[in-house]
Amino acid sequence: MRTFLRWLLRRLINIIAKVDVHGYENVPPTGAFVIATNHIGMLDAAMLFYAIDRWDVFIPVAEKWERNAFLRWAAKYANFIFIDRFNPDLKAMRRIIGLMEKGNILVIAPEGTRSRVGGMNEGKPGVSYLAAKLNRPIVPVGLAGTEDKVILGNLRHLRRSHIVLHAGKAFSLPSLPAKDRGAVLQQFTDEIMCRIAVLLPEKYRGVYAGHRRLKELALEG
Repeated sequence: MRTFLRWLLRRLINIIAKVDVHGYENVPPTGAFVIATNHIGMLDAAMLFYAIDRWDVFIPVAEKWERNAFLRWAAKYANFIFIDRFNPDLKAMRRIIGLMEKGNILVIAPEGTRSRVGGMNEGKPGVSYLAAKLNRPIVPVGLAGTEDKVILGNLRHLRRSHIVLHAGKAFSLPSLPAKDRGAVLQQFTDEIMCRIAVLLPEKYRGVYAGHRRLKELALEG
């Protein structure tokens, strides 16, 4: 079933869009790691399954989508974990940590929700806390061209969209210190977001467009 679903997914996406994927050499072929990506459209999760040939990829999804019958069905095959965004969800956290210990890939969107304007919103510190806690490599991924209004607008005019995925070099976060955790978490969050932003065209960088760390990363190439 999963093989058929991946084939069907790729067929459908190739019908509606031309997809360019860059940076495959930066994605570990085995083992557990974290993919951190910007979030600009409903198609984002599907694009990650489109680009990666592993099924041990799981994605935290806002609890509100659990009420959708199709997404509940899809969750069995796409490894969605429905998570409470507004309250401590210890059950979901334990499941995430357990899956990582078994060598799975975690996909996170630090913004927490889709950007309505395409440009990046501020990342949430809870995601950087989780990434540091897991102590796994983080692969930043920049997504461009998956905005809902762009995809739907092109479909209405029978045009193919152009979608670009760009994976950057993996990096790691140090352990959280016992003191000043708030400031350190903000620094970690900025690091993750800027490593995503540097992979994106200028118009997608949003609140990180002028960030000092982004400028440093751009100079590093």
